[in-house]
Amino acid sequence: MSTSKNPETIALHGGEFRKDQSTNSVAVPIYRTTSYQFDSTEHAANLFGLKEFGNIYTRIMNPTNDVLEKRLAALEGGLAALTVSSGQTASTFAILNVARAGDNIVSSTDLYGGTVSLFTHTLSKLGIEVRYADPADPSNFEKLIDDKTRAFYAETLPNPYLRVFPIKEVADIGKKYSIPLIMDNTAAPLLCKPIEHGASIVIYSLTKYIGGHGTVIGGALIDGGNFDWTAKPERQPQFNEPDNSYGGVVWGKAVPDLTGANVSFAVRARVTLLRDLGSALPPDNAFGIIQGLETVSLRMKQHCENAQKVVDYLQKNSNVENVIYPTLHDKKISERAKKYLKGGNGALIGVELKGGIEAGKKFIESLKMFYHVANIGDARSLAIHPATTTHSQLNEQELKDAGVTPGYVRLSIGIEHIDDIIADLDQALDASGKPSLKAVS
Repeated sequence: MSTSKNPETIALHGGEFRKDQSTNSVAVPIYRTTSYQFDSTEHAANLFGLKEFGNIYTRIMNPTNDVLEKRLAALEGGLAALTVSSGQTASTFAILNVARAGDNIVSSTDLYGGTVSLFTHTLSKLGIEVRYADPADPSNFEKLIDDKTRAFYAETLPNPYLRVFPIKEVADIGKKYSIPLIMDNTAAPLLCKPIEHGASIVIYSLTKYIGGHGTVIGGALIDGGNFDWTAKPERQPQFNEPDNSYGGVVWGKAVPDLTGANVSFAVRARVTLLRDLGSALPPDNAFGIIQGLETVSLRMKQHCENAQKVVDYLQKNSNVENVIYPTLHDKKISERAKKYLKGGNGALIGVELKGGIEAGKKFIESLKMFYHVANIGDARSLAIHPATTTHSQLNEQELKDAGVTPGYVRLSIGIEHIDDIIADLDQALDASGKPSLKAVS
């Protein structure tokens, strides 16, 4: 096991895997199995009774996934991780693991459109209320707390507004009330480590930068091990009340006693939510994500370097009304980016074109190298018009809160040569600024 603190090394050697014990394979094998032989009836009973940990069924755990989970935890500075079928599943599990009908969470207004839909339409049907706070002022989170508030939720680098979230400021508020901060770090792997700033849980869509190649879907929850789930039992009832599905176990007490580690969040999510809802990450997908993880450090450096050069170019283009980027907000927000993002400002760029929605459409349709897809974090450069795609399910106020205007185009800058990236943008912007020719009758 590597003891390195460097992400480049952790991504390759983190966790306990050095070689496959039966074959000496250096590459992590794909364990394409549903089930595992028990050594005895006692062994089986101990596993099911949580008297010891081990493989039971691949819906709950898998050796390939286990390698990925340990490396992700090491990379983030957490104590444990759980991989799931998608980033959306990770968001869902993170909330369901702390909240139930009648409870609420306080979320940042700056969110991915799919998360807003999940919170507003699906969780509400389950009886969980999501209250929205503008992160421009961290104190807005405290104003929305009541006795039923179970968690704070935010994105480090929210897509598409790209205002870096005040992690420490909000985490400190949460500590006063025994409320954990859940951070979606999908757009800023390696650039930010939310746990170091006080976040308790980090989630990822592994589909994006960590996978990096647009080939597999996956998600992860990482338990920072820094939150005391038993400090105020009335605040976190799911960790302090007996769980009848496991013989009355109290998760906040039983897990530290069994494991010697403060990983109650990760264990409960695995053995209850993953058990019951079945949103498991296939081991083939875990293998693909491990391959991406090995080069994420190199890719993020190139992503960020290219993105900064694109920003410099766009600011000088006459067809561009405004460029949205973490360091291009007002002084307060820009300083926040410098505080939390290290080694680059991410690869997402927002562009508002002078011609509004028609210019945005023409720009997208004129791109030749950029892909027009609903994704970010690919090695390839990508572009999309959020108002008519990823955020189309939001109402006018929700679009405004998210920072999506009619002419807003989101760019995800890839790792191609910068000259080719700018050449494609240049010709598309030139086309977007030309009036459409109309037939004369």
